[in-house]
Amino acid sequence: MTHEVRVAVFRPDDERLTGAVELLDSLGATPVPDPMLAVEPTGAVPGDGADSRSDPGIVVLTSKTGVELLAESGWSPGDAAVACIGPKTAAAARDAGWTVALVPEEYSSSGLVAALDGDVGDTHVAVARSDHGSDVLTDGLADAGAAVTETVLYRLARPEGAGQSTVMAAGGELDAACFTSSLTVENFVEAAAKRGVREEAIAGLNRATVGAIGAPTRATATDFGIRVDVVPDNATFEALATAVVETAAPTFHE
Repeated sequence: MTHEVRVAVFRPDDERLTGAVELLDSLGATPVPDPMLAVEPTGAVPGDGADSRSDPGIVVLTSKTGVELLAESGWSPGDAAVACIGPKTAAAARDAGWTVALVPEEYSSSGLVAALDGDVGDTHVAVARSDHGSDVLTDGLADAGAAVTETVLYRLARPEGAGQSTVMAAGGELDAACFTSSLTVENFVEAAAKRGVREEAIAGLNRATVGAIGAPTRATATDFGIRVDVVPDNATFEALATAVVETAAPTFHE
């Protein structure tokens, strides 16, 4: 790499942030960690509450965090088939001792719907995820004929003190940013507004290289006036970070 490339990353302050920082370091970039998400468990598990319909035939899991919370609670899928949104969620499910029946080719809500379409008619499908899950998943499964229930395993909030990267963006001190969900985009803009640099931070991002992990995240960024330069073919942080660093500094892999 011919010059320092400062890359903001917004993952929760746990092993995901640690892994992101280590990956960016390995790519020769300078990580700027600024967690925009904090996980607040609800304690709920599929089957809780007033919904008394039959046990699910399929359980859909959309994050490693959700799997870990379920495993820690002692919950298990029983006889239900487990569908996971991507390989990291699937790996966590297997680590919990569960058999994973399906991982879609496209690691997204729409990818899950496409993979399950034709197999869910008149089937109780339990979706277990955060409070910011996309309606694309639940509506798509319902349209495919499933009887869908949803369990909110955890809430996602913007941490107190988040937003140092917004000041850096406003001051032209960021070379790149990696957005891993629509909520990270929303929280970045909210944090910038709270610090009084909303327009300046967006302008700073538009002078930098911005990566979004998938089409929904890109759409959210675009709605805020943020130009997105990179959307990886595979919706993983590794693919996102590598593509962002390559775009920001094409000589990094000499």
